[in-house]
Amino acid sequence: MSRGTVKFFNDTKGFGFIVEEDSNKEHFVHISGLIDEVREGDEVEFELTEGRKGLNAVNVKVI
Repeated sequence: MSRGTVKFFNDTKGFGFIVEEDSNKEHFVHISGLIDEVREGDEVEFELTEGRKGLNAVNVKVI
């Protein structure tokens, strides 16, 4: 599991971005990949999976 911080999340549109702790890379997250409800600034754990436009964060949970 990777760790990071929610940079942006739009509840209305159902997506956002997480900045990975180790690499500072931004990863797309869709509402379908969430385990917990997230807000901007939340510390999270997540897995990465290949999406249509690169890596996506999935199984995202607040820590």
